[in-house]
Amino acid sequence: MNQKIIILNKRREKLVGVLHETESPQIVVLCHGFRSSKESKLVVNLASVLEEEGISVFRFDFAGNGESEGSFQYGNYYSEVEDLRAVVEYFTGINRSTVAIVGHSKGGNVVLLYASKYHDIGAVVNISGRYNLKKGIEERLGANYSERLKKDGYIDVKLPGGVQYRVTEESMMERLNTNMHEACLSVDPKCRVLTVHGSADEDISVKDAELGFAKIIPNHWLEIIQGADHRYSKHQDELAAPVLKFVKECL
Repeated sequence: MNQKIIILNKRREKLVGVLHETESPQIVVLCHGFRSSKESKLVVNLASVLEEEGISVFRFDFAGNGESEGSFQYGNYYSEVEDLRAVVEYFTGINRSTVAIVGHSKGGNVVLLYASKYHDIGAVVNISGRYNLKKGIEERLGANYSERLKKDGYIDVKLPGGVQYRVTEESMMERLNTNMHEACLSVDPKCRVLTVHGSADEDISVKDAELGFAKIIPNHWLEIIQGADHRYSKHQDELAAPVLKFVKECL
């Protein structure tokens, strides 16, 4: 049974989510990636697979994304950590424990940053997160993005259909100052972490998983999905299998 739930973050913005209710005492929370939503194919598919195994799942939109209130912000990692915090506290308040937090792409970064700041979750799944947040910017904004930001204070990113989002100098600095290496060192050693990455990821190299997260997080498992791209377009089942196995072991 699916149930729409609205949760207020600390800025009093409404976060909209869908609870896949199986009446299990534990909840798994799913976090979407950059400029995505709780309705992404990957998130919906994972929710369905977990639900079929009797595990309750909550998937939601970060502020400024999907149905949730707020304005979209580039960067914004720790703000999204606080959105996730509001979700975890909501379920704690109704006597449901969050047993695992799962994030895709930027959401993978957010769940790891959450675990580095709040030590109340026993299991984290990082799907295709980026280890070095200084990388991947030129590909999206162009080689001279730093000079353009200094000159104008912002960059409007244009995609088919017009301006899609604005990158401000402040939001860029927030991203550049978010240090995943330091964050991973702060994850509680008792927290179990699974990193899943596609070998053919065209957005974030599989080396981020192999040479980054797998090397620095102490209580860590690594699963490489051969041939999978960043969105697991043709590998949804291959992604779901290790995630489900890992979550069930944490129950």
